[in-house]
Amino acid sequence: MVEKTKKIWFDGKFVDWDDATVHVLAHTLHYGVGAFEGIRCYKTTDGRTAVFRLKEHVDRLFDSVHILSLEIPFTREEVFDAIIETVKVNGLEQGYIRPIVFIGTGDMGLFVRTNPIHTVIAVWPWGAYLGDEGLARGIRAKVSSFNRHHVNAAMTKGKVNGYYVNSVLAKWEVVKAGYDEAILLDTEGYVSEASGENVFIVRDGVIKTTPLTSILPGITRDSVITIARELGYPVQEARFTRDELYIADEVFFTGTAAEITPVREVDDRVIGKGEPGPVTKAIQETFFRVVRGEEGKYQGWLAYVE
Repeated sequence: MVEKTKKIWFDGKFVDWDDATVHVLAHTLHYGVGAFEGIRCYKTTDGRTAVFRLKEHVDRLFDSVHILSLEIPFTREEVFDAIIETVKVNGLEQGYIRPIVFIGTGDMGLFVRTNPIHTVIAVWPWGAYLGDEGLARGIRAKVSSFNRHHVNAAMTKGKVNGYYVNSVLAKWEVVKAGYDEAILLDTEGYVSEASGENVFIVRDGVIKTTPLTSILPGITRDSVITIARELGYPVQEARFTRDELYIADEVFFTGTAAEITPVREVDDRVIGKGEPGPVTKAIQETFFRVVRGEEGKYQGWLAYVE
């Protein structure tokens, strides 16, 4: 259950958590046309709180809204500052940040242009999405029977509310079968994404991840590519198949919620030695040093809450 905090930023004003409500006829509730972001803030080693890659998350939120032909009634700078202020007002040292843009009440039906566009920011404490044990030991994944969206059936570069029905169905399917997370193939049969994460494989010291074709441009994905190359690992953005997962030396997921989560098994095939491999661990350790403010070269990725 989400741990309640004190205030939610709602259209430019702070309201009490329990008062941040919408009408049952809000358009997005019925049709899924809206956009959101998942962002994390971390307590750094000097005791301050820093939001990880906030500018990039705000930019992606505005990109998603633009893809939907909507318009946020605030500037990027105003949303950036509001996120910092929401973390500060709630005294959140470390946790999750959820901005969401949605269509409110008014007209109903598929074509509406006069309904208000609402912008909301909520924050709450949240630990490891796939569990602390998953971060340490790795998780079990299964390829779902559901495909990821075709690029001309859904706008895959947008983090759009309704698109996550696909993720929910895939996640439910594999969790009911006893696994931790789902992997989805694209409509041509290549590995696309997990239900809420990007996928990386390692073989013979070379890292490979799905190119930006049918996938969301993950901000943690981008961070990991940068970190991996700085550590001296070659990284390829190239398509790969389901059976390449099985014979990989290492597999790991990346995402704001999942952070860097190793995968120890896919479709009942043990990956490598069945535990997080050296490349995954090196990237994971560096990533957590970065978000704690311990890596000077990456200070530009941190927006401090002052």
